[in-house]
Amino acid sequence: MEDSSPSRIVLARSTPRPVALLVAMRPRQWPKNLLVFVGLLFSLNLTSPTSVAVAVATFVLFCALSSAGYLLNDLADVEADRQHPRKALRPIAAGYLSMPAAGLAAALLAAGGLAAAFLIRLELGAVALLYLLVTLGYSLWLKHLVLIDVFALSAGFVVRAAAGAVAIGVPISPWLYVCTVLGSLFIALGKRRHELVLLEREAFNHRRTLSEYSVELVDQLLIIVSSATIMAYSLYTFSADNLPRYHFMMFTIPFVLYGVFRYLYLIHQKGLGGAPEDLLLGDRPLAIAVVGWGMVSTAILYLGAR
Repeated sequence: MEDSSPSRIVLARSTPRPVALLVAMRPRQWPKNLLVFVGLLFSLNLTSPTSVAVAVATFVLFCALSSAGYLLNDLADVEADRQHPRKALRPIAAGYLSMPAAGLAAALLAAGGLAAAFLIRLELGAVALLYLLVTLGYSLWLKHLVLIDVFALSAGFVVRAAAGAVAIGVPISPWLYVCTVLGSLFIALGKRRHELVLLEREAFNHRRTLSEYSVELVDQLLIIVSSATIMAYSLYTFSADNLPRYHFMMFTIPFVLYGVFRYLYLIHQKGLGGAPEDLLLGDRPLAIAVVGWGMVSTAILYLGAR
């Protein structure tokens, strides 16, 4: 899916093609694929070596698929990216990686990832194919439709989470869909707000859809989505099936609250949000909140199941 951040590596014309290709594949975006482990965690299968191995393989193949999507998106947006103060540094837009080489790499990554998914499980192959279709649809069409563009970005996260459950053959909880949809919409809107603030009057020249947004509109949408995210997760902790007794999962709510508040703080006060992976990797308080949520959730789920 689309990303508003450039490569964090400054390339030169003499940069070897494999290095430029690796940068264009955006390995910094791969942590998004950790969503495939959510089904493993909440289905209490972390102690199953087979399920863990399948989940790891699913993570790797989705890294390949997502990198194929980033290459396709950069190929489709090469001229627009050259008008962007940061995206102009991307290897394809900057001329460090040729378009034919990028196209070939995208095809090989997509084919390899899709083949691996079908080998693991037919249902996983179908989900992987859906992910590729959503990614292709976004790059070629959906990102030009106001509001639909943020839902398309969100869909990529939801499909990842669903793939993790399908890969190990566990039922997909409705709560997984609801919380993932809301959380990913929150991130997608933060990206749009960052673009509007960064580009200002030049936003339309980069992408015509941005002229349909305003900072005020996106801020209103962020209020709605962040509130709904907190409420949905809170309801999950004491009303979902198969959770430990005594509603112990409610102890994870403060981590979610702090994470949402911290993210809003970084968006509004620090002017960030264009690259969610940079916030997660670079902002220590946010990273601590995410890791803390994971550790406490794991402890509650697995100790409570005994």
